[in-house]
Amino acid sequence: MADLIVHFKKPADWAKRIYIHFWEAHPEAGNTKWPGIRMIDEGNGWFTYQFDGFSTSHLLFHDGRGRQTNDLYRDHPGWYILDGGWFDDNPDAQAESGAGGGHPGGTPDPMVQSSSPAILTGMDFREETIYFLLTARFYEGDPSTSFFCRDRIKFNRETGQPEDPHWRGDFKGLIQRLDYIRDLGFTAIWITPPVENRSGLDYHGYHAYDWTRIDPRLESPDATYQDLIDEAHKRGIKIIQDVVVNHSCQYGIRGKVHIDHLPIKYYVPQGSEQGRVNHGPYQGNLGNYAWPNRDDIDNPVAPEWYRERHAMDPEGKIPLVDPKTGETVPKSGYNPGRFFGIDANNLDPEWYMQHGFICGGDWESAAVQLKHIAGDCINLATDRQNVKDYLIGSINHYLDMGVDALRIDTVKHVPRDNLLEYVNAWKAHKPGLFVFGENLVKGYGFGDLGGGDNGPSFIRPWWYTRLGHDPRDPNSGGDSGFAVLDFGLFSTFRDNLSRGSFGGVKAVLDMDWIFGNPSTLVTFLQNHDVGPDNDFRFRFKGDQWMAAAAYNLLWTVRGIPCLYYGEEIEFMKGAPQDVIGNDDTLDQTGRAYFGDHLTDERIGQTQSHPLYQHIKRLNQIRRAIPALQKGPMSHVNEWGSGISFVRNHNYGESYVVVGLAIGGDQGINVGGIRNGVYRDAVTGNEIHVGNGNLSFHVRGNSAGIYVLNGPGKIGIDGAYLR
Repeated sequence: MADLIVHFKKPADWAKRIYIHFWEAHPEAGNTKWPGIRMIDEGNGWFTYQFDGFSTSHLLFHDGRGRQTNDLYRDHPGWYILDGGWFDDNPDAQAESGAGGGHPGGTPDPMVQSSSPAILTGMDFREETIYFLLTARFYEGDPSTSFFCRDRIKFNRETGQPEDPHWRGDFKGLIQRLDYIRDLGFTAIWITPPVENRSGLDYHGYHAYDWTRIDPRLESPDATYQDLIDEAHKRGIKIIQDVVVNHSCQYGIRGKVHIDHLPIKYYVPQGSEQGRVNHGPYQGNLGNYAWPNRDDIDNPVAPEWYRERHAMDPEGKIPLVDPKTGETVPKSGYNPGRFFGIDANNLDPEWYMQHGFICGGDWESAAVQLKHIAGDCINLATDRQNVKDYLIGSINHYLDMGVDALRIDTVKHVPRDNLLEYVNAWKAHKPGLFVFGENLVKGYGFGDLGGGDNGPSFIRPWWYTRLGHDPRDPNSGGDSGFAVLDFGLFSTFRDNLSRGSFGGVKAVLDMDWIFGNPSTLVTFLQNHDVGPDNDFRFRFKGDQWMAAAAYNLLWTVRGIPCLYYGEEIEFMKGAPQDVIGNDDTLDQTGRAYFGDHLTDERIGQTQSHPLYQHIKRLNQIRRAIPALQKGPMSHVNEWGSGISFVRNHNYGESYVVVGLAIGGDQGINVGGIRNGVYRDAVTGNEIHVGNGNLSFHVRGNSAGIYVLNGPGKIGIDGAYLR
């Protein structure tokens, strides 16, 4: 058995010493502890390391000063250049001799044919596709854990009884429908934050109260979080845990910090009196109806007077003197802010920022990183060591349980270098961890680079994928190893896909160079906050064929496709993604309960929907073609009603030519490609290319996916892929 030898060319701006960190080296399990092993300087900028006794390994290179490559995999000797990839021979020697072979930035030799087929590693998250769901709104397996929030309760018009609990889906239900997600073809599930929450409308998980504890409204004795992780893994499905770093709920953090409030059970609306509240399950007062003491802020670091009231007086009738004002409650109409709001000037500076609330133009300025997002989202002092220790340690526990990847909420609200402290700590704890984040922009995200954006670079998505500090030069720093949701591509959709066109897509793809690694962007058509139409507030309302064409694009361009629950059947089409009007309830929005479509009686109908079958086949095709997962894009050509491009993984190891049509049929012609036999994964059509030029026909809203030496047709024809 030959030892594995790897070489790495140090970028000019990296530190002088280069390290290699590796894990899961085989044939015997081997790994290093961070920072790994110092590599040998072999001159001319190259560094080398020999794996004694190992023939394959996962690895990364870094300089010990914050600059590092992506997580890599190698099963034979090779030379690696940042942003250039692997070479089987020394590329400097090739350049000196004039040899070809696919040097980065060069034109592929059309006479070079594909080599051995690529292998799925199971360790590169680009191989996955993601199904995103709100756990509490997906499928109910244990009705005993269902819970009504105080706000937005739906009442039956005929009986007047409350229905559709906000916390309705749970882990038990999700486990029962893992096979549904697997049948649809997804290999990763992104769940909303599962940690314990507190607020008047906390079903979605973004109002964290205790990061160390899973919310009991999601778990059952026979369906814990660990059970969900284990059952998903049995099916080859990975779990992505959503994590909030930026903020806590308005009541503090259990066991760490208390935010001053009065117990909610003493609140009396104006014109009412204690004991007369009649709000669904909230009878008598608005305290937590599911707890005997009717107060859910069980914080051991709360003042003694609060802890005493937490354990007594469920009816909220024993007079309580507000220690802040000296007034006595319960009292009709007494300041609601003392129960539900915060005083931004009196927060504990050990845990919270002190700069007030975001308003107006603050959303596109440095203020987003200083001010509180909302009354129930209170900005943590994320640069303080106690906050870092708490959040990093809490999430490490879930990684130890088997969580496979992390999605970070509200990224632009945390300065990049500060956020990367968290990301890098989690990646060091679990080598190979994939971490991506939400940096919501309504524009392309180019920042100071210009081109239709509305905010500076340091809060834009690309900035977080880089390590440099020049807002006009992404290449001033290398890849940060942190990926982001692709809001830039998404932002074009209301002007193209929602109108039956691909117009403008190429302009965004041409800017991929600004990202640290564009192939790790997480692409999407809609999510729980935004949809592509109008002002982004609504679920996709375009025609079904438009959605099909959108998925064709997302499943074949660079990036990792992500589907929001229900898109596969046009669920709540055109509805607002979140509540808008004062009287809106969740059943009127894109966050409606989906489980009615997943019952034993209806799941067959759900699975027969044309878009369900369309997405299922796209997943089959992408899973079988590594170039669609990991290959850089080239030869991009877009003309509104069509788009074509090439995906080339590992210099011909997997090579595919893609042509997409939206609306009517299209003729596709792509030149300057490799010669050989191409087979279409959609139709099975076979074309022999000997002159570097491939021409083929694509039916309206379908795709041509011509794979060099490919397997031919994958999956069954449907309404759109045919």
